[in-house]
Amino acid sequence: MSVRKLSGAVLAAVLVAAPVAAQNFTTAAEVRPILDMTRDSWVAIRERGDKDLVYFTHLLAWRCGLSEIRYGFNGAAPNSKFKMEKCHEGSAQPNAISGDNVFVSQPKGSVTDVRVKLIYDDGSSEEARFKRNAVLSR
Repeated sequence: MSVRKLSGAVLAAVLVAAPVAAQNFTTAAEVRPILDMTRDSWVAIRERGDKDLVYFTHLLAWRCGLSEIRYGFNGAAPNSKFKMEKCHEGSAQPNAISGDNVFVSQPKGSVTDVRVKLIYDDGSSEEARFKRNAVLSR
């Protein structure tokens, strides 16, 4: 058996055998590993009518561990702050998105790349840059 298969089997056995503590994914420590693994999904661009809509939906689904999402287009530093709705602390789904503020609108074809900076609730941060073709959804 390969090490990769063994590691998966061991992990599965641990998850089944050990009681799993409930997590609300509301802190940097809880959401950082998820966002690290799903970095390619942080943003998406969709062309709708005469607009480029730059979606931050994936990040908003894990916003409870973030204090800010910043962005910049076309090589600009990520200095624009994306307005996030507050975390629904105390509810069964604290990360649920209840509003419709999930994208930024720009003229169609104008966004060549997106730079994103996440600032976690523990003060740490990380950045990523996405080329249009890599995140363009049709």
